[in-house]
Amino acid sequence: MGTPMSGGGGRHRRRIRIALPVAAAGLAAAVAGALFLSSAQAAEAPPAPATAATKSAKELRKLIGVAVSGDETPGQASKASLSGSTSVGAARVDPKIIGGTTTTVARAPWMAQLWYGDDRGTSTTTDDVGFFCGGSVVSPTKILTAAHCVKGYNWQAHGYVVTGSAQLMSDDGSLHGGTGTYVRRQWNHPSYSATTIDNDIAVLTLETPVRATPIKMTTSTDTASYATGTKATLYGWGRTTSATQDLSETLKTAVLPMRSDATCSDYYGADYRKGHMVCAGTPATGADSGTTSACNGDSGGPLIVRNAAGQDRIVGVVSWGVTNCVESGAYSVFSKVSAYVGTAYPRVDDSNLSGDQLADLWARAAATKTGYEMDSKGASLGARESWGSWSSYNLVLQTDLDRDGVQDLVLRRASDGDVFWRHYVPSSNTWATKLIADNWKTRTQIVAPGDVTGDYLPDLVSVDSAGALWVYPGNGGGSFAARVKNGTGWNQYNVLRGHGDFTADGRADLIARNKSTGAVYLYKGNGAAASAFAARVKVATWSSTTYNVVAAVGDVNGDGVADLLARTPAGVLYLYKGTGTATSAMFATRVSLGATFKQYDIFG
Repeated sequence: MGTPMSGGGGRHRRRIRIALPVAAAGLAAAVAGALFLSSAQAAEAPPAPATAATKSAKELRKLIGVAVSGDETPGQASKASLSGSTSVGAARVDPKIIGGTTTTVARAPWMAQLWYGDDRGTSTTTDDVGFFCGGSVVSPTKILTAAHCVKGYNWQAHGYVVTGSAQLMSDDGSLHGGTGTYVRRQWNHPSYSATTIDNDIAVLTLETPVRATPIKMTTSTDTASYATGTKATLYGWGRTTSATQDLSETLKTAVLPMRSDATCSDYYGADYRKGHMVCAGTPATGADSGTTSACNGDSGGPLIVRNAAGQDRIVGVVSWGVTNCVESGAYSVFSKVSAYVGTAYPRVDDSNLSGDQLADLWARAAATKTGYEMDSKGASLGARESWGSWSSYNLVLQTDLDRDGVQDLVLRRASDGDVFWRHYVPSSNTWATKLIADNWKTRTQIVAPGDVTGDYLPDLVSVDSAGALWVYPGNGGGSFAARVKNGTGWNQYNVLRGHGDFTADGRADLIARNKSTGAVYLYKGNGAAASAFAARVKVATWSSTTYNVVAAVGDVNGDGVADLLARTPAGVLYLYKGTGTATSAMFATRVSLGATFKQYDIFG
């Protein structure tokens, strides 16, 4: 059997254990919800988001001390995780992934160091939990890593992420020019198995955006990157020799050829899960000499392929391998990113009103023009919270145009059709408003579906009075590149909605309803501005007498697939959970969220 992979490099283990402790029980509660203002103060002003978590210097020193001196292997199971020991020591070994070479953060600016240190609240060090994993910045507040580095650990309370440095954080807390950030929330694949290390993929959400340049995951349809012999590049700070548990003090890289599923299965048998895993490298020799491999400490780090367009993409996440990494004939095993981008990517776009991973509903009461937040509980909505008067607008959309992890709003003013971006500014603890479109009074549809152009930045879509659909590629700061026309005839629809990925392929989609027939169509995202959506597929028939409101706010139940909300003329609101399919079965059986929603005239 193999082992999950994590760290040591130029650092010696404090102590050796055969059995490794299970992580601290339970995750911390979700970040507290927004602070609501009085009605007088809150007129047309969103509530302040929860304040970013901080730690005192003493608390941070304690976390770092446990993290860098720990000898735990996160997610230890029947296979060996390639995560690792980080004990401090004076000795050094050659800085290399086994068989690799040193590199700089300029060549891999997306690399992240994930440090975990929990002293368990006791005076002894014997029960401490400390370890190191690698990760990749996939957006300013999101880190892609391995589930065995995340599942069962409380990263909000005990985690620290360093970006922007090729040198490991020192035991005195020196970041060597990098940036340290706390974790706001964590997600791992819901079907992750600690026994088989299957579905070994996770995403950490940071408290504040980092400056590191993000890297994108490959697409769900990518097959070329996995062709046998394709050169892939591994990055990490993992063990540099099979003889010690030392991590490398500096970032390492190695080129590994991709291997076929048949080759991987021949060596690992049933432990290797075709379709979910991929292996790479030349067969290990049984010794450091002649072996090029990922090793402990590299867990969660990226395997990268440069595609035909010359773009670097993550195709694998370091997952597991054999004990000590050099057993004759062995290969490094990675989670196959093309299989998981559909579930991992929505976590990149999961900002919402309450700050958790469940999309929430915003609605305005028609009589009073009061806006309300109703937080998702997965299959129900919580009690509404007042946002004060929102009488000036006839459109409110939830989004995150600047990818800072804090919910933004796109608003259209009823008087003149001007469209605004309202976003939170942490430095001043205020909300700023920016004009993003002038006189869109005659636009029949305006949608904030997420990323439809494939660049990981949220975009806008609108339909003009002539029925032309326009894509406005977002630049990441409330501004947009030149609009791109995507055909005509869109005025046949009285509903055009989208917020996220309905088909589990990592691309934002649209849902449209024909105003004459009630036919509901899926327009699957292509990830390109000039041809943003594939040919429509009919998925339902919902006339306006069936539902007079259809809303898309994202992933309401937290399974990684976008959902729809639909209201009957009588006021019953239903949740249609997405199934991830592009057929008439794309939504599960509807679930009632209540019968009091007739009173609302705006849903966003």
